[in-house]
Amino acid sequence: MRGRADAAQSKKLVTSLCIVIVFVGLLFLYNGSFFGRKGQPASGAFEYRNKISRSLGWGSDDDGEVGKIDESIFAHEGGDNNVRLKNFPVCDDRHSELIPCLDRNLIYQMRLKLDLNLMEHYERHCPQPERRYNCLIPPPPGYKVPIKWPKSRDEVWKVNIPHTHLAHEKSDQNWMVDAGEKIVFPGGGTHFHYGADKYIASIANMLNFTNNNLNNEGRMRTVLDVGCGVASFGGYLLSSDIIAMSLAPNDVHQNQIQFALERGIPAYLGVLGTKRLPYPSRSFELAHCSRCRIDWLQRDGILLLEVDRLLRPGGYFAYSSPEAYAQDEEDLRIWKEMSSLVERMCWKVASKRNQTVIWVKPLNNDCYMSREAGMKPPLCRTNDDPDAVWGVMMEACITPYSEQMHRASGSGLAAWPARLTTPPPRLADLQITTDTFEKDTETWQQRVDSYWSLLSPKIKSDSLRNLMDMKANIGSFAAALKDRDVWVMNVVPEDGPNTLKIIYDRGLIGTTHDWCEAFSTYPRTYDLLHAWTVFSDIEKRGCSAEDLLIEMDRILRPTGFIIVRDKRPVYDFINQYLKALRWELITSVDAEPNSDSENNEMILVIQKKMWNPHRSLMDSA
Repeated sequence: MRGRADAAQSKKLVTSLCIVIVFVGLLFLYNGSFFGRKGQPASGAFEYRNKISRSLGWGSDDDGEVGKIDESIFAHEGGDNNVRLKNFPVCDDRHSELIPCLDRNLIYQMRLKLDLNLMEHYERHCPQPERRYNCLIPPPPGYKVPIKWPKSRDEVWKVNIPHTHLAHEKSDQNWMVDAGEKIVFPGGGTHFHYGADKYIASIANMLNFTNNNLNNEGRMRTVLDVGCGVASFGGYLLSSDIIAMSLAPNDVHQNQIQFALERGIPAYLGVLGTKRLPYPSRSFELAHCSRCRIDWLQRDGILLLEVDRLLRPGGYFAYSSPEAYAQDEEDLRIWKEMSSLVERMCWKVASKRNQTVIWVKPLNNDCYMSREAGMKPPLCRTNDDPDAVWGVMMEACITPYSEQMHRASGSGLAAWPARLTTPPPRLADLQITTDTFEKDTETWQQRVDSYWSLLSPKIKSDSLRNLMDMKANIGSFAAALKDRDVWVMNVVPEDGPNTLKIIYDRGLIGTTHDWCEAFSTYPRTYDLLHAWTVFSDIEKRGCSAEDLLIEMDRILRPTGFIIVRDKRPVYDFINQYLKALRWELITSVDAEPNSDSENNEMILVIQKKMWNPHRSLMDSA
């Protein structure tokens, strides 16, 4: 009996000891010492935060005490004399190219059941709040300020994107060449080994455009390049006043979009999978696919029907692929089936030569209305909104034109560059008047001129190239930059008015996004972020403003700039994070200095420092 009692007592002692160890361990993690939350930044910094705290956007004090609930997540921060300094650890070096919503490790960890045949694993899958990284993404060792545009179109620093696998894998196609300290881009592609410029001219010649210029006297402006590779096609279109949304997934050809953005070419990470692309209907004059490895016949042609949704009346689809010219049995079968599909979609062959075929869409609904009953693909339901895109599943149906487009037998848009400032017909869809459009354009021209005055002590004529307007409204910020050698990714929040179609109608590009989540781009890809009332907006939704700061830091290049235009409490909130983020406040001014309104907006101009991830915060500050 005594032996059993001693054994029982020993078991109790072991159990108690285990409980103490677990408790101490949890306390250790909670205080953040293991992940570097307090004191010096630590590598491998991945922190799970309190889910409720993050979802409500509450801050967390340095001693781990969750902040009290206020009417505003910014209201309790106080002024400059009451700032509580924050700290962020530095992510491990292996996360230097982290894209949170396109993270394959996350997909594996969450054990998501995805259909690989439908490319679901390349679509966005964002971490839950408690699984988000709460650390700063470091640049790779030796990172340099990127080469400036237009020189960057043809070469980038290898140390900034230390990946040469594409140079070897595509060596016979002239995508890119490993040239010592640099990676050089000769302008080639899978179907245009001898240069994108000659290939572009050949497409214009096939369409009988004047002087073999694909611009077509300003009528061709916005292009979608699907499966764009390193985006040389889009890069060479820019000299013809054509802007392309170069699109590719984060697939086996990793870093292609990273290279595109490093070169200063507009690009976005996306895939034709199961959900609509984040662009409104009738956005592009031309869609292009050069050996983009897409099975256009799958699921009753659903992917080709998504391209159809995005093309304007009379828009073109240029397709360079073996099916267009090869004579083996399989290619002939695919060509026959694809020809049948596009014919039922009312597309016609505009030209076919060598390796390329170009189809053209009808100008109005007449062909759709004259099809035989029951013909597939069917027309989409009358209550389907072709401009709803965020998280909306694709359907294998044809999107007919609106009554206005049908009557006009086209989009009714002016030629570029008049298109930029001419009120487009689709303003009426949003009940925006011509007067409001013109006043907005004028207002933002004045604001952008003011921004440049504030930036002028810190920038040169070639300092900025890749810009993002995080809340673009109708695109007037970007329109005001028409005479500068920059391009703007116009972001329209998914919960606001669907103004992105107006932005495309103006000859600009952009995407829909939810700023409670990470953006679909690599780290260090934008030179300037413009955040007009973005912080105030996410406060209303209960999202974490701290997460937004970390995300902005992720996508901003070192030495890049942020312009925040928001209420004063937002300034006070951001001010307490400047040191932790390695940001420098260049200036802060009242947006309307002569206004007496308590809700007057402030303008903050911030620059991200160049810092070494292997040095301490105090050393790099």
